Amino acid sequence: MIAVDARAQATPGPISPVVVPSAAPIPAGAPLELTLDEAVALALRYNRGIRSAYLQRVVQRFDLRVAERAFVPQGGIGIEVAQRRQDGETDADIVISPSASWRTPLGGTVNFIWARADPLTGEGPEYETAGVSLSQPLLRGAGLAVNMAPVRIARLQEEINRLQLEATVAGTVSAVITSYRALIQAQEQARLAEEALARTRILLETNQALIAAGRMAASDIVQTESGVANQEVAVLQARQQVVSAQLGLLQLLALASRTNVVAVDPVAAARVEVDLDSAMATAFSSRIDLLAQRTSLEQMRQSLIVARNQRLWDVSLEASATRDDGPRFLDRFNETDTRVGLRLNIPIGDLSRRQSWLAADTNMQTAELAFEEMKQSVESQVLDAVQSVEASWLQVEAARRARALSEQALEIGQERLRFGRASNFEVLSLQADLRAADAQQLSANIAYLNALTALDQQIGSTLETWRISLND
Repeated sequence: MIAVDARAQATPGPISPVVVPSAAPIPAGAPLELTLDEAVALALRYNRGIRSAYLQRVVQRFDLRVAERAFVPQGGIGIEVAQRRQDGETDADIVISPSASWRTPLGGTVNFIWARADPLTGEGPEYETAGVSLSQPLLRGAGLAVNMAPVRIARLQEEINRLQLEATVAGTVSAVITSYRALIQAQEQARLAEEALARTRILLETNQALIAAGRMAASDIVQTESGVANQEVAVLQARQQVVSAQLGLLQLLALASRTNVVAVDPVAAARVEVDLDSAMATAFSSRIDLLAQRTSLEQMRQSLIVARNQRLWDVSLEASATRDDGPRFLDRFNETDTRVGLRLNIPIGDLSRRQSWLAADTNMQTAELAFEEMKQSVESQVLDAVQSVEASWLQVEAARRARALSEQALEIGQERLRFGRASNFEVLSLQADLRAADAQQLSANIAYLNALTALDQQIGSTLETWRISLND
């Protein structure tokens, strides 16, 4: 648990007479400095979406375990104690009846039953019976492929469930990265606004000195004073953006909403060479939604095997053996009954099986079309992501040049103002241009870094890039 000291944060006075609550409703207290790596680590540990996904995995893994036990012998024991009254006599006995069954991978079913009744008086068993039966389908429900299909579907569903967990983690990590950079951008914009306000105030002092020296008309200072007021508004707006960015990041990290979190990573955009062919190959082999769609298509094929098999006639081999042992004075009960035969069931006028097959076949063909469409969509998205990375880098370079030129132009304008060769309006305009260039360079750097993050998502390499292994 992360503790934050409670300390009031300085805020401007209210514009309207609204009562301010005693507890600050915005992030306050001692700053909690976070690097991007630390933010991602906190999200992996505390994010509610990720925690919920891991909780669901407990049920999903148990579902697979149940499906894989389809061919494990199962049994039970029944116990009954009863009292009967007949012809004025009262009898009480206990009946124990264990049973076992086994479903074979070929579709057959083997059942074993045994029952014994003992009077509570202890005079010996009233009767004892045992039996074993076998039913083996020869057409419908027969064969390894059709009987293993539900198990294969469950295993494929487990793959899809794991991919969904990866998608949840990767999506959350990307969201945290983007939110963290939004906080950095808001903090930098607040810093730039404060620097712009400081420059305008320096200009105001210069104007006052020029007016005192008689080198500037007193009315010309109004423009500078207006510029100071506008910059003060910009600072307040920037600070509010910082608060909003903090709250967004804290929501993803599942931390207290009043934690004064501060992003400390520098905004450093370095060029990353991206090979289109490698990116495309990685996307087709690692992208989560594409892998999930491919797995879902295989599930459809397994379902079609079952639906096709259900259209066959029901022909089964039946065999059973039963032995009844009664009291010794009734020898006619001490015998074994055996039975072997074929059972045939021909459906007439039942279209439900054809309906199921038609639906399964249609679903499979639809899934194949969806898979082909997704492959084309992935190709387009990767192309667009790579192009966005390259375009964003060009914008970074252009923004750097523009910022350097704006700074140089402002220095020249301030120097000309000292010698009376430039007006206040010109210098204020140059200051606005520099602030716009600073904001543009900041936005370009953030956009480039986010484009790289988006490319990671498009090619399915977010977890690999951040070296995250699922504890699953």
